[in-house]
Amino acid sequence: MSLEQFGDRWSLLVVRDLMVRGYRTFKEFQESGEGIATNILADRLRRLEAAGILLREIEENDGRRTNYRLTEKGIDLAPVLLELLIWGARHEPSGASCAMIDEMEKNRTWILAEARRRWRERDSTPLIPRFDAQAARGLTRRKAD
Repeated sequence: MSLEQFGDRWSLLVVRDLMVRGYRTFKEFQESGEGIATNILADRLRRLEAAGILLREIEENDGRRTNYRLTEKGIDLAPVLLELLIWGARHEPSGASCAMIDEMEKNRTWILAEARRRWRERDSTPLIPRFDAQAARGLTRRKAD
């Protein structure tokens, strides 16, 4: 069942961005630098909502603006996502510094507690700095040349 919900990279990236980058809006996801098409993003947000991983909320101050938020089921993915982030940064160009990855590895318990606290308190401050995905892809191309 879980692979059916997360069998594509876009769903995991949406969950990652909600959890660690503090993204909440369609526009923030769209401008993340990953290059996701608007129709794919809309589809993944609908699928994740249907699976109970995130929910869609209309902003109180502006009824035209929709924010997305992880559900408890979604935030429960934090340990898995943290391990994927660490693994990916170790084995794939990500733009994350080695020092930051070392800190993530040493402080797993704190990072997971902080992710849950920020979720509970609706704190959208990024948990980890934004990676420059386009620069990381450029590094991959240069290494291949």
